[in-house]
Amino acid sequence: EGFLGLPSFAAGALAVGITSGAQHTEVFRGAFKAVHRGEIEAAIACGMSRSLRFRRIIAPLTLRHALPGLGNVWQVVLKESALVSITGVVELLRQSQIGAGSTGLPFDFYLIAGLIYLAISTVSSIAMRQAERHFSRGVRRG
Repeated sequence: EGFLGLPSFAAGALAVGITSGAQHTEVFRGAFKAVHRGEIEAAIACGMSRSLRFRRIIAPLTLRHALPGLGNVWQVVLKESALVSITGVVELLRQSQIGAGSTGLPFDFYLIAGLIYLAISTVSSIAMRQAERHFSRGVRRG
């Protein structure tokens, strides 16, 4: 009565998905508002259709402004994934805790888990930096 039972993975994924979805929405909203109205008006003046205007002007500029925020949200989601273990899902940190408890070698397991998180963060950071560099071609740095 009054209780909704979800599998632990679904509950964790839903919680992380809803919060990160809200954060992504705010990042894209802010990035869209950062596109200057004059650029959109210039596209209209050139006679671009709505789809062409979106594809050539709005989407690339919005993405360029959104990429730093998207990288930050991704890092937050990566950190939040460890909280999913509360719902009973065995993820990397929980697996390390189980391994450390059963072998008595906590330093080894937590060091390896930390290195895996560091590798994921580093690869993500490099990929985001490459994407920012790609979408910022031709933009003068101040």
